Amino acid sequence: MDIRAVARAHLLITALLALAAAALAAFGGLLLGGPAMAALSGVVTGAGACAGSFLVRRRVFADLRKAEGQASAEGFAEGLSQGVLLGVATYQAAAFPLAGPGSVTVEERAARRTLAYRIAADDGLPHAVRTAAAAALEAIDDGLDDGRARDAVQRLALAVYEQRRHR
Repeated sequence: MDIRAVARAHLLITALLALAAAALAAFGGLLLGGPAMAALSGVVTGAGACAGSFLVRRRVFADLRKAEGQASAEGFAEGLSQGVLLGVATYQAAAFPLAGPGSVTVEERAARRTLAYRIAADDGLPHAVRTAAAAALEAIDDGLDDGRARDAVQRLALAVYEQRRHR
């Protein structure tokens, strides 16, 4: 959300409402007390409407900035969770290649392993996803049972899904 656009819209609405309140008060003052009363009531009412709306504005925008920060942090964690799932899945594909043991080079497997471990170690990762990633990486590193590694990666995918669903 662009707070500057919201601030501009709020400012324009505030100005319009203050102007309308001032005009209505001036008309009432003109009917009840003449031109002097119209000017005084219009100025006082317009100033009061502006002051009240700007006091409310500070509070509203503080809440908007807080919500924007929370959304940013949650979006970062969600993206990081998706990244760790992708990294672990590509490492699993290198550890248990479908085309045979010689289809993935040792360097490529090591690079995918390093990348998966780096993403899984990030501090912004939610705890449930981090523990599921650690379990998946451990199962893949053992390299003995493809079914165990597949189950661990599925649990990681479910943890990523749950983290996103509870947001």
